[in-house]
Amino acid sequence: MMLRTSITSPFGRKARIAATHLGLVDRIKIEHAEATDPADPLRKENPLGKMPVLTLDDGRRVYDSRVILEHFDHMAGGGKILPTEWDARLAALTLQALGDGIMDAGVLVVYEGRHRPAELHHKPWVEYQRGKVERGLAALAADPPDAKVGVGTIAIACALGYIDWRKQTDWRGNHPALVQWLDAFRAACPAFDATLPPA
Repeated sequence: MMLRTSITSPFGRKARIAATHLGLVDRIKIEHAEATDPADPLRKENPLGKMPVLTLDDGRRVYDSRVILEHFDHMAGGGKILPTEWDARLAALTLQALGDGIMDAGVLVVYEGRHRPAELHHKPWVEYQRGKVERGLAALAADPPDAKVGVGTIAIACALGYIDWRKQTDWRGNHPALVQWLDAFRAACPAFDATLPPA
């Protein structure tokens, strides 16, 4: 199989963490993607032009990270990072949606600074996105999840890692409970540190 992503994508990191944790990483070739390059094969593999994309051995293409993680769980025998019991599954999927939403908003804050000229930056829109990040973090800090490795906790850890890297907000200073939570997750999931983006 081939996973097309960048090493800096928090969504690609989700897939790499899951593959490593589930013992599938040796079956996957990772190819670099550049979402902003019209010539990159990414846009042919996913018409949305978003990463990651997983190409299966039979040529089928799977996207986005939520579907890829579910496929990896299936490959590993099921019930490994995605619970089979409905209430637990619903909770894990909801937690994953929160983590993904924090990452989506964080990416949009970064893209506003990177891809729009400074004179066109729209501060209220940036603050609207930053508000999503901060509300999501506050909700997590008020009721931190169990640090057991699953689709939801992988997404939350990747969101915190992305904010650490891109500095959209001071989550460590504002939410010490999440610092403790991430430390516990890192201990439970060595793949988190193994997939750190470059300094």
